[in-house]
Amino acid sequence: MHPTPHTSPVRHADAVPARVPRSAAEARDAVARLLADEFGGLTDETLANVVVADALLVTSEIVTNALRHADGVTGFSARIIGGDLQLVVEDADPRHPVLQEPVPGSVGEGGYGWPLVHRLTARLSVTPHRGGKRITVVVALA
Repeated sequence: MHPTPHTSPVRHADAVPARVPRSAAEARDAVARLLADEFGGLTDETLANVVVADALLVTSEIVTNALRHADGVTGFSARIIGGDLQLVVEDADPRHPVLQEPVPGSVGEGGYGWPLVHRLTARLSVTPHRGGKRITVVVALA
């Protein structure tokens, strides 16, 4: 008997890109494909689900941060583990992201993404990795 997708400890779906995404949109598309596989397709109703929206937002934020502040993404993976989404983004900058509260009224100044990632993830870690860092986040899907 095969386990259901939600009880399988680790699933490597086809949605995990064979290459590193060049943009947040590419990473988001890969995660959307993975979630579509997990949920049996992403309808407008599923996309309106707060959990799916949060997962795609977190994907965008951590990839955008690597592109904007760390000269690009050097590694990326997305997979379902125990019913949760695990995202891993690697870059070549060893500096850890700084958690700072944005200044109210400072439109376009940035500073909103990293606090948002902290709020929307069940677990988050930043570890040294091959001359840079690895950011691993878990988004609860249930």
